[in-house]
Amino acid sequence: MTGSCSSLGGVGIRCAMIFVAVLTAVATARGAHADDYPNRSIRIVVPTGPSGSYDVVARVLADQLSRRLGQGVVVENRTGAGTIIGTQSVISSAADGYTLLAGGLSNIVFNASLYKKPPYDPLAQLVPVAMVYRLAYILVGARDAPFSSVSGLIAAAQKRPGELSLATAGVGTGQQLSGVAFMKYTGTKLLEVPYKGASAVYPDLLSGRVDLFFDSATTALPYVKGGQVKALAILTSQRSKDAPDVPTMAEEGVQGLDIDSWIGLFAPAGTPKSVVERLQKEIADAAPELKSKFAAVGGDSMSIEPAHLSGFVRAEYEKWTKVIREAGITLD
Repeated sequence: MTGSCSSLGGVGIRCAMIFVAVLTAVATARGAHADDYPNRSIRIVVPTGPSGSYDVVARVLADQLSRRLGQGVVVENRTGAGTIIGTQSVISSAADGYTLLAGGLSNIVFNASLYKKPPYDPLAQLVPVAMVYRLAYILVGARDAPFSSVSGLIAAAQKRPGELSLATAGVGTGQQLSGVAFMKYTGTKLLEVPYKGASAVYPDLLSGRVDLFFDSATTALPYVKGGQVKALAILTSQRSKDAPDVPTMAEEGVQGLDIDSWIGLFAPAGTPKSVVERLQKEIADAAPELKSKFAAVGGDSMSIEPAHLSGFVRAEYEKWTKVIREAGITLD
């Protein structure tokens, strides 16, 4: 073929025409594939266990997308290594829009900032599709814990260093980072007890086998409102409308521990632009339903114009990298 196409004349012209036709066919096939999206079920990977905020948001989003796209949208919980395993599974998936990721501070920002050798590069290996949910972290204590305020907790922790137990939902998660930062800012030492996800913590927290837990307000507030745990402080700059009686960390004298968290949908880098835009359109159209659903579980819906998504994620990454480094928090 190479020899015949290198000659001049009719054969060379025919080869050139065939080559152009092949390129056109390939381009057309690719365009048709993207235009046909979706033609099978879609998977949203949640890098945490069931019942946590990532899981709740992903299932609300999956329900709305399934209705609007006419295809099944399933949620798969892939836990382990503090959200790393589930996130890496999406990064290594085909960039075709059929495997998506529930992403938030833990797996999009913290993992890349905390580790000396980051497990992946979220800015280069993932593309943000939409931001949909904003939430707060809250510090809760066992109902029978011998303190009812942050100041009381600090006094007890300073009196008994390393004795009060702090549950964490996995290395590198927002729950763990919140606890590490709290100890750093207050000069206290708590005994970290790791669990596989937030839902695994509550049986021990409710029974008093562990003393403390930093968790998303989405998951924690039902236990607070049910009188099963104590709410000590919320980690936002202002009190939450969902828990107006819970003071902020700043009000309790702990400055700098403000975590305004978010959850969005991400796709592997290289996902066709038309596929990303289709998802963005359907999510935007579902905004009223998402707002209602998220308000019911505790939290606020969130929306950012597609043109500003990458800038938002980069700004969050840079902000938290600075905070983490100034606090001296690192993981091996």
